[in-house]
Amino acid sequence: MWNNLTSLWSSVQENVAFLLVCLGVAVALFLVAMAVERLWLKTPRQRAARRAAYIGIFAAMAALLMYFEFPLPFAPSFYEIDLSEVPVLICSFSLGPVAGVVCELVKVILKLLLKGTTTAFVGDFANFVVGCSFILPATIVYHRVKTKKGAVAGMITGTVTMSIFGSFFNAVYLLPAFSALYGLPLDQLVAMGTAVNGMINSVSTLVFFAVVPFNIVKGAVVSLLTTLLYKRVERLLRMR
Repeated sequence: MWNNLTSLWSSVQENVAFLLVCLGVAVALFLVAMAVERLWLKTPRQRAARRAAYIGIFAAMAALLMYFEFPLPFAPSFYEIDLSEVPVLICSFSLGPVAGVVCELVKVILKLLLKGTTTAFVGDFANFVVGCSFILPATIVYHRVKTKKGAVAGMITGTVTMSIFGSFFNAVYLLPAFSALYGLPLDQLVAMGTAVNGMINSVSTLVFFAVVPFNIVKGAVVSLLTTLLYKRVERLLRMR
């Protein structure tokens, strides 16, 4: 009985610590986006009600897109790609980096309310943080140079940033956190990677051969779709 209580208390501590990390990171990203927007980009302010409505619409579209996840042949099954960053990036390009971070967060919350989690919330946290590592650099570059070349440069910057940061964050925090909270040893996670790619035999090779190309593919696909859709959506927003 004492062992069971000790195990329960340890589990509670791990979950509380994870929740605090989630809250801290979300607040930090919001503050960074706000500081950049107000001090450097000097983005014109929009009416609060209109801004909130647009963020809600884009977040709802993004949450629906999270229902459609696709595995990639070079990555284990717990890495699946979705296109939810497309409406978030369009929102961010239109309204600024703060709107992008808020949209990213609301998207994940809506997804959790509608679909729940299958990754002990670690995958949802990863989607938010790694998504922001793509959205913020892309938006900052675009809002500094509001041209088509600026948008392309921003999306390339976002893809590179997401690939580097996402890989580091997976290796240092996400994979160990998923292992602890989901109750799956790291060796088993690595073995799932080995099953699709024989060169994967450790956490570092899992990150190098699965996470890095995963983020590059996701960034490229999201960038392509955003390039095709953004101007059409922006015209509709201006008409309204």
